[in-house]
Amino acid sequence: MMRALYTAATGMIAEQTNLDTISNNLSNVNTNGYKTERTEFKSLLYQTLQTKTTTANGEEKPVGAQVGLGTRVAATTSMYTQGSMLASENDTDFAIEGNGFFSIRAVDGQVYYTRNGNFTWSIAQDGRTMLADFEGNPVLDQNGNEIYAPDGISTENMIFSDTGAIGYMNADNEYVDLGQTFGIYQFNNPSGLEKLSSSRLQATAASGNAMLESGNANLKASKIHQNYLEGSNVQVADEMVNMIIAQRAYELNSKAIQTADSMLDTANNLKR
Repeated sequence: MMRALYTAATGMIAEQTNLDTISNNLSNVNTNGYKTERTEFKSLLYQTLQTKTTTANGEEKPVGAQVGLGTRVAATTSMYTQGSMLASENDTDFAIEGNGFFSIRAVDGQVYYTRNGNFTWSIAQDGRTMLADFEGNPVLDQNGNEIYAPDGISTENMIFSDTGAIGYMNADNEYVDLGQTFGIYQFNNPSGLEKLSSSRLQATAASGNAMLESGNANLKASKIHQNYLEGSNVQVADEMVNMIIAQRAYELNSKAIQTADSMLDTANNLKR
């Protein structure tokens, strides 16, 4: 009976984490570029009650007797499926169609990655007009450099193509290519990226090194959509169903603890 108490307790702890993950998905249903997460479980050790033995006739039994000792959370996996395209009137809003990630440089000097293309023009310390995220971190080009609007050129004249190429229209209404493109990167295992705040992701050993799309012919290039944002890929109906399942599993484990406690109470009150 004591084994049942601890086994059911592991189930309650695991389902609490599952519910936390579902809650985070629902809270980020309107977060641009958010990818839904799924809790993965694995079984704990098994206790052997009886090894393979023989019957009264000397025949070997095919199986022994083992009892599981519960479950635990193995991982929280992000599902990198394409989110919906949300139209925007902001010329510095961009959505990625494909497997790529924008690159930005934070105040700590590190390069991070994001699917959230909610950018804006910001005045840099040197007075130049720079493309930045909503926290003022510079968006990077294919060479890891900041993206600036040329001096004397209005940001309204800046042009961004669906390939990520950046240019502007001059006074003669002619297109001028700046020789820059968005620094779009892919990863062998995007689920291995470390999730940080503000929709930022950090490369890890599990994700593999960042691979620049424009420098790798083996990668399928992503398409950039200006005046669009990528919405989250959270399916509210699925999350509501998952929440009900998690709640029922939590209740079942709670009921197992109550039943084991009742059986122990009965055993303790036995009289000769």
